[in-house]
Amino acid sequence: MTQRALDSSGEQTPGPSRPTMIDAGAELDPVHPMEPPPARRPDGLSTAEVAERVARGEVNDVPVRSSRSITEIVRANVFTRFNLIIGVLWVIMLFVAPIQDSLFGFVIVANTGIGIIQEWRAKKTLDSLAVIGEAKPTVRRDGVAAEISTSEIVLGDLVELGPGDKVVVDGTVSEADSLEIDESLLTGEADPVIKRAGDPVMSGSFVVAGGGAFTATKVGREAYAAQLAEEASRFTLVHSELRSGISTILKYVTWMMVPTAIGLIISQLVVKDNNFKESVARTVGGIVPMIPEGLVLLTSVAFAIGVVRLGRKQCLVQELPAIEGLARVDVVCLDKTGTLTEGGMDVTEVRPLNGSDEAYVTQVLRTFGSSDPRPNASLQAIIDAYPAAGGDAESWTVTDAMPFSSARKYSGAAFTEADGTDSVWLLGAPDVLLSESDATLTEIEQLNEQGLRVLLLARAEGSLDAPGAAAGAAPTALVVLEQRLRPDAGDTLAYFADQNVATKVISGDNAVSVGAVAGKLGLAGAENTLDARRLPTDPDEMATAMEENAVFGRVTPQQKRDMVAALQSRGHTVAMTGDGVNDVLALKDADIGVSMGSGSEATRAVAQIVLLNNSFATLPSVVAEGRRVIGNITRVATLFLTKTVYSVLLAILVVCFQVEYPFLPRHLTLLSTLTIGVPAFFLALAPNKERAQPHFVRRVMRYAIPSGVIAAAATFATYLVARHYYSGEGALEAETSAATLTLFLVSMWVLAIIARPYTWWRVGLVAAMGLGFLIVLVVPWLQDFFALKLVGAPMPWTAVGIAVAAAALLEFTWRWVGRRFGA
Repeated sequence: MTQRALDSSGEQTPGPSRPTMIDAGAELDPVHPMEPPPARRPDGLSTAEVAERVARGEVNDVPVRSSRSITEIVRANVFTRFNLIIGVLWVIMLFVAPIQDSLFGFVIVANTGIGIIQEWRAKKTLDSLAVIGEAKPTVRRDGVAAEISTSEIVLGDLVELGPGDKVVVDGTVSEADSLEIDESLLTGEADPVIKRAGDPVMSGSFVVAGGGAFTATKVGREAYAAQLAEEASRFTLVHSELRSGISTILKYVTWMMVPTAIGLIISQLVVKDNNFKESVARTVGGIVPMIPEGLVLLTSVAFAIGVVRLGRKQCLVQELPAIEGLARVDVVCLDKTGTLTEGGMDVTEVRPLNGSDEAYVTQVLRTFGSSDPRPNASLQAIIDAYPAAGGDAESWTVTDAMPFSSARKYSGAAFTEADGTDSVWLLGAPDVLLSESDATLTEIEQLNEQGLRVLLLARAEGSLDAPGAAAGAAPTALVVLEQRLRPDAGDTLAYFADQNVATKVISGDNAVSVGAVAGKLGLAGAENTLDARRLPTDPDEMATAMEENAVFGRVTPQQKRDMVAALQSRGHTVAMTGDGVNDVLALKDADIGVSMGSGSEATRAVAQIVLLNNSFATLPSVVAEGRRVIGNITRVATLFLTKTVYSVLLAILVVCFQVEYPFLPRHLTLLSTLTIGVPAFFLALAPNKERAQPHFVRRVMRYAIPSGVIAAAATFATYLVARHYYSGEGALEAETSAATLTLFLVSMWVLAIIARPYTWWRVGLVAAMGLGFLIVLVVPWLQDFFALKLVGAPMPWTAVGIAVAAAALLEFTWRWVGRRFGA
């Protein structure tokens, strides 16, 4: 780490070097070998040199983070296993049957088109938000620093670094001012590495303290770590319990469908000596409804519409399943600064200690403010309160500086004062800089209880380089800061409490102060505070402490990571919010990482959700969107799989009893549209505040299987009764009509159960579907089109009676399953 002196004009001049913590094996690293220090180019490349490198293709052309391309979207929606099966059956039906028996093919085309359009809309939203949230590294060219897109960096560019900046390409340090870089995301080593001129830096690491610049030595595809980081942070539709559960269901459906379909084909085409074309039509009519073709579509549409809805609220979902994941969260860990409070702070008071002169303290603070070119929020508040002044202040010179570190909890600066005296000062956490027996801590405790943040200005003996620089530092003044609370934070905390989501406030600040801030916002359990320095290291004991307390102070970055792991070890699904570099490790390990848009590049890179409007109040919208998706897809999945179960069972019964399959494709297209397709689309997009539950497949199948069995049994019973009742010409059509009536009524009852709890529009939806079927039964040309005509009175009323009995059995079964296994 290179020290630099600031003269009165604020220019940096080279200073002596400090010891550097370099990994002894760095020179042997085959991926990132130690490269010779580049020639110093303080002004960076010239415009002509940049143009020359662009012409040679030496540009950082790693593909930008993006959602699926239009081609990939079309391919994913069109070329599916079930679309292939249905497409073949559709072509067959177009040749052997009337057009009304081919309607199912047109429905699939429409569904596929809807899926493509919705995902394309989501892609446009994601890509536009990604541009807004894209990291813009600062590059020095022609002596002028400017922000550019990551893809515009060329080989040899001089890239500036500050706290929180992500190293976007591989390079070699050209300038270092107390530069500390965290490489834990690449190497797993938690401790920051101090860098000096000539040291290599790896893409994917980030700055935790200090600043400097590096020269790009590997760009584009040569920057291996950058390539991995981009690939890891691409938008994705995988790693979702919902989607993997649906894939599991479809796998089981395929296993059931293949042998059943083969048996049905043999039964209808070989065993039964019927009209060939009608046999083909009835065979296809038995196979098509086995396929839950709309289930995948509705899942994709629900996710896509969720992305669009959240995008309108300036919420960038970097991984689509994060919508689902946050809905499953039962613990939210919040970083106070930037989440519960706004970034800025105000100095409310400076209290000199031990008889210190107030004017002298003011001068020390004023000079301290000029020691760090990249001040954090606390130091910025001091700079705002004590701006640089002329006169004697110009004769104070900063000779050394040590930027704030989350691990140290303090920053430092060395001055040469106006009279030539050298002094060393520390500014940071009082309970870190003072001994536990110091009487000043009592005074500080009283201020913390008011929710105020207190920094201690202390004069140190020796140099900043000394290992124990903080030991024996003489307290000189207390700097009292007031934090600006986010006006919407209280309502957001109340929302999580109402949803039974535990909230843990984790901060590097004093625990009492953090607890007071949380108390002002109405956080339940805010009085249960714990200083993280007293937190047990044993994971199980730490998990117990995490569950028993709500507010934690003096937490180090590594402890944040350990806290997340401890909660996860108890089966909790953990979300972590943050905006600073000290939050990166915890954000990465949490089930869901949420970053503020104004946060550091590093936090935005590892988070699954980025709140571009920097509003913590957006989180409830994300939770609500996730619950809507999960709850509604669970509902409609039950509808689709009930159809699959009764279709498979009907086919098996037909094969076993050696009878004609009771339905033509047109009948099941009508039933599917009225009892599943149309209502499922509305139910999938409806509001739903139910808390997300695990075990998606198990929860769906324990309702779908009994419902399908009851529907198949009732329908086949009606069909058998009708076969004995009707005879002569037109008997098969009459039998089909009676069986269709029973199946429709039973399916409508399944829909009526799933639509609960009722609202006016849900009742209207169910009623409209029933009315649609009634219209088909009474309008003559629709009767002919769908080959549905109820003959006589006894058999239709028998069909209704069987359906009523099945509906009663459905009610009993659903309630029993609910009591036995839970909702």
